Amino acid sequence: IGPFEIIDRVGEVSYRLALPPQLSHVHNVFHVSLLRGYKYHPLHVITYPLDQIRTDLSYVEEPEAILDHQDRVMRKKTIPFVKILWRNHPEREATWETEESIRTSYPHFLP
Repeated sequence: IGPFEIIDRVGEVSYRLALPPQLSHVHNVFHVSLLRGYKYHPLHVITYPLDQIRTDLSYVEEPEAILDHQDRVMRKKTIPFVKILWRNHPEREATWETEESIRTSYPHFLP
């Protein structure tokens, strides 16, 4: 989520960020390894579902579409996989998941 403004440097490898009021329950100092630079682009609109973010900064991933199917042979067994596009993620972050795991976790999603 982000981007957020860096308020100041705290120690050798930590930074304090200006977080929005919706994230007031989150500690605002982060290790540099958790941060990445942002390159400004005038047409880039950043949206993130603040209402869906939990207190531990996680949120429930929901599948949005199946982009591809593939059967993989594992030893003597063929396992069906699906490439899942996740809600609030770009297509380049789609992941291969077993059809069984998607059917178990999201029974409403697969026919």
